[in-house]
Amino acid sequence: MSFQVTVQPSGHTFTCDDGETVLAAAIRAGVGLPYGCKNGACGSCKGKILEGQVTLKPHQQRALTDAERDQGFSLFCCAVTKGDLVIEAREVAGSSDYPIRKMPSRVMEMTKVAPDVMVLKLQLPASEALAYRAGQYVEFLLRDGKRRSYSMASAPTGLESPVELHIRHMPGGVFTDHVFNTMKVRDILRFEGPLGTFFLREDSDKPIVLLASGTGFAPIKALVEHLITLKSTRPVHFYWGGRRPQDLYMHELAQEWARTLPNFTYVPVISDAQPEDNWTGRTGFVHQAVMQDLPDLSGHQVYACGAPVMVDAAKRDFSAQCGLPTDEFYADAFTSEADLAA
Repeated sequence: MSFQVTVQPSGHTFTCDDGETVLAAAIRAGVGLPYGCKNGACGSCKGKILEGQVTLKPHQQRALTDAERDQGFSLFCCAVTKGDLVIEAREVAGSSDYPIRKMPSRVMEMTKVAPDVMVLKLQLPASEALAYRAGQYVEFLLRDGKRRSYSMASAPTGLESPVELHIRHMPGGVFTDHVFNTMKVRDILRFEGPLGTFFLREDSDKPIVLLASGTGFAPIKALVEHLITLKSTRPVHFYWGGRRPQDLYMHELAQEWARTLPNFTYVPVISDAQPEDNWTGRTGFVHQAVMQDLPDLSGHQVYACGAPVMVDAAKRDFSAQCGLPTDEFYADAFTSEADLAA
């Protein structure tokens, strides 16, 4: 049994099978609903139910509050319907331009750039380039049927270029323990991608704020590389936050961008500096550093990646206190298995 879902205001329609989530059906049909984590943690796929009813699978309270549910909002990654639906959602142009594929890859390089961060470079099969937009992610397919999501840290450049990923070690994590303890160069990994609607909106000439915490730097790096390829002249302000200086594991690369790229500024921010760090730069919460430097964001676009608490705070405060239009905030909240368990 299947049901029809109509998206407003576009009028696009697609079919949703019994037991299938609205988001999964939209992705399958090539309808560009916004999304990130696909598991009820980030809130990127939030939209309104105009007609019909859905049952929600487990999700995080912060991604969809009780008040929002009372107003008719839902998370389409968790929403299952038993009848036809009319929903309201802002569709993302270009999000379905590249087919989602399952592919094997070979571990080409492993470089530990911080005590808890590994840079993986994956070689794809010969003559099989992965077409994607800078900022999107892939899901590794594990043997137990589980999946782990990681953003690509490299912009798409062609057949010969490896795909780069930044993996933070989560002690006790099935996948990251394997990466840090047993994985070897030439191992084979299978993944599915590209996924996600976090990528540069190229139809705008607004100044850009790039905001990252920890390994949220990965998709930001891909965006910067893409801007370089485009020879973009848009002003870019990049803020990267970490607890300790070692969390800014490619600090020198960001400094090089600031030295060599026109209209590019880089502000590193440390929240928990210790005397032995000898840190003389900015301190505090990274999104608050943006607000101090750019109190008027009404004419900007913001691309934020990292811990959900940082992304949520930035979205709330940039809109409420700095005048950022809510539809100019694009985010990729990195959710771990520990986050989902909560």
